[in-house]
Amino acid sequence: MDTSIFLTVSPSVAQPKVLFSPFLPPNPLRLSTTLAYHQSRRRRRRRYRISTIRSASIPTSLSASSSSDQPIKAIEPDVFGGKKELTGFQALVDAMSPTVRIASSALIFAGAIAAGYGLGSKFGGSRNVAMGGAVALGTAGAGVAYALNSCVPEVAAVNLHNYVADFDDPAVLNKEDIEAIANRYGISKQNEAFNTELCDIYCRYVSSILPPGNEDLKGDEVETIIKFKNALGIDDPDAAAMHMQIGRRIFRQRLEAADRDADLEQRREFQKLIYVSTLVFGEASSFLLPWKRVFKVTDAQVELAVRDNAQRLYGFKVKSIGQGLAFDPYEIKGCHLSLEGSKDINVDQLVGLREAQLAYRLSDELAENMFKELTRKPVDENISTALNILKSRTRASEATRIVEELNKVLKFNNLLISLKNHPEANRFARGVGPVSLLGGEYDSDRKIDDLKLLYRAYVWDSLSSGRMEEDKLTALNQLRNIFGLGMREAESIKLEVTSKVYRRQLAQAVSSGDLAAADSKAAYLQNLCEELQFDAEKAVEIHEEIYRQKLQQAVADGALSDEDVKVLEKLQIMFCIPRETVEAAHADICGSLFEKVVKEAIAAGVDGYDAEIKKAVRKAAFGLCLPREVAMNIASKAVRKIFISYIQRARAAGSRTESAKELKKMIAFNSLVVTELVADIKGESSDTPPAEPPVEKGEKVVDEGEDEEWESLQSLRKVRPGKESLAKKGQTEINLKDDLPERDRTDLYKTYLLYCMTGVVNIPLGTQFTTKKGDSEYALLNQLGGILGLTSKEIVEVHRSLAEQAFRQKAEVILADGQLTKARIEQLNELQKDVGLPPQYAQKIIKGITTTKMAAALETAVAQGRLSIKEIRELREAGV
Repeated sequence: MDTSIFLTVSPSVAQPKVLFSPFLPPNPLRLSTTLAYHQSRRRRRRRYRISTIRSASIPTSLSASSSSDQPIKAIEPDVFGGKKELTGFQALVDAMSPTVRIASSALIFAGAIAAGYGLGSKFGGSRNVAMGGAVALGTAGAGVAYALNSCVPEVAAVNLHNYVADFDDPAVLNKEDIEAIANRYGISKQNEAFNTELCDIYCRYVSSILPPGNEDLKGDEVETIIKFKNALGIDDPDAAAMHMQIGRRIFRQRLEAADRDADLEQRREFQKLIYVSTLVFGEASSFLLPWKRVFKVTDAQVELAVRDNAQRLYGFKVKSIGQGLAFDPYEIKGCHLSLEGSKDINVDQLVGLREAQLAYRLSDELAENMFKELTRKPVDENISTALNILKSRTRASEATRIVEELNKVLKFNNLLISLKNHPEANRFARGVGPVSLLGGEYDSDRKIDDLKLLYRAYVWDSLSSGRMEEDKLTALNQLRNIFGLGMREAESIKLEVTSKVYRRQLAQAVSSGDLAAADSKAAYLQNLCEELQFDAEKAVEIHEEIYRQKLQQAVADGALSDEDVKVLEKLQIMFCIPRETVEAAHADICGSLFEKVVKEAIAAGVDGYDAEIKKAVRKAAFGLCLPREVAMNIASKAVRKIFISYIQRARAAGSRTESAKELKKMIAFNSLVVTELVADIKGESSDTPPAEPPVEKGEKVVDEGEDEEWESLQSLRKVRPGKESLAKKGQTEINLKDDLPERDRTDLYKTYLLYCMTGVVNIPLGTQFTTKKGDSEYALLNQLGGILGLTSKEIVEVHRSLAEQAFRQKAEVILADGQLTKARIEQLNELQKDVGLPPQYAQKIIKGITTTKMAAALETAVAQGRLSIKEIRELREAGV
């Protein structure tokens, strides 16, 4: 059977009971003694106090039961059984001293020899018979003498038993008393009978010391057993054998247990035996106590038994010291932790905890966790009290109690930190240090919000005086560490509360006039930030936010009055708001209102832009005090979106005519809506000719040089109207120069130019013919160039490229064979006039065509052998 069941949790199903185990040795105790012992266990107990005389070899921390708060150890009065009676012969031996006993033995032996010799001489009549009688009676006398001496160890053992049984408190025995008994009878303590009695006494005593069943150890068992063992003078191997014997008894009782509760009690008792035995024999327990071999118990199970019992004992020790930790207030008095309403906890007690931990063989990790749990409990209670007050929605005066509870936590934390920094802190109990909520009631994500509420309440209280003191800032950092809040979480809460307090302080400074009266507004604001430990950059953001709120209130009716402007300027000066920030705020807030008006004006369309809309635009443009550039940028952004929509529809059209129709709609929109909108924004009359967009100096020089080309190209002359038509020209300040690439803009312009140059007219009977457009279309083309943002050079290039393309196509037909005759020259001149291409460009195209044709003819002639090298050289010399 696996006896590890003593150290593990028993299954819910009852195990079958085994009546015997083949590997258990027989009980070395005498049957009568064992029966007497078991009978004594069932008798009524009387309680005695165990002596707490401290052994020099045992740590003082094990004397836990000596304090008044420990229960009195229960010892059975007949734990060793009743007194034993001596037989008549043993009583005779007991009455003799060793000297008398030896002399008596000698006399008995000598008397027997003399009597035998005398009887043999008397009745035998010869010397030989006398010698035989002496030998016979001498042998009998020797037997009597041997019997007299052989019962001495038993008599000594009986007297030892009776001597120990006479003590109400066996712990007061000392080694000298035991040695005196052995010396009285002239025997050694190693005598088999005497040593057996010693082992029997030790076994009974250890059994009585171990608490039965589910009772916990008191902590003094190890010291008491070691002291008693040393008093008996029993060797460790013999004592260890008795511990193993007790284990066998517990094992048998476990097998005989009738229910699960009894089984659990025996298992607990076996664990306590293992723990106490391990501490009694120390490092030698690994080979003196063969638990694994005898009971099939693993090393891990032994460690489990030691750990569990050590935790219980250390828990009792810690609990006895920490009973007053829930009281307040906490103060440091010298080296003492003063708790009002309880006794002081001094350094000696912390040192005693450390010694107890080592004596109980408890790991540092477990000891630290237990001590931290002890210090965490009063903190949890304070936090719970503060939360109850916070959530009870009581009157404001009760809020101070929240801070009081949190101050208790902080004072307790400071106390533990001071103890951790004590010069002898390495001798203190493990776990002395800052308070931590890990592993406690508030170590969960569900409780973090409650802790944040408490932290926020403490921040409010810290700023209640209008300034953040250094000690309060330190306390907040400690509270953050205790609550386990992240740096960002704590800073966010502190920033939120400090921002509100800063706003309140700022409002008071403005309303009282202190800020306005200050010589240096910046210094006043900086001092306010320093008092509150507030970030200056966050303060600047608050200033900007306040300014924006005031501005939004001022423009609620769609315009800024002179009074509003003065108030805003005063606010800007008091809050030291940079001009760029003010302009950005106006551009954002006023710009959004102006953008709304502009969009409504644009949405009215060509037919809806009436006097009412013009009035609304002018009011928004001048009433919101927007800079002209800002207003134009807002209008430009909205108008260009409409232009882009026209462009997209023009590109998606199926024919050039349809594309031109969409472009004409855009030109009309620009003339009738956008031009009026720009004039209203500038405050100008719509009849005033629009100003030409600024032209760079380099571009102006180029335009002057291209005047000839404008006059030479017929299409360009039509696009470039006279000065008398400038009054009807649409605006060009808002254009698509930055929204479309140059190629897309020139392609759109070219599309409408081709529409202007040619068109298709439908007549009845399904007939179509091509015709030319009038000059009015070229005027619209000019406006299109302005909308597209094309420069004069780009427009000239478009016109010239189209003229060159038309001339080249027809010239290639005329010069198909590459021969340039007089008739063909006249025909090309007529073509050049019809197309409207300048002569120099026409000659360049003609030369290019003839050169290409001639080169092809020469290559053919050379290939056919009709042209020699000499002739080629002559042609080259002739300039061909």
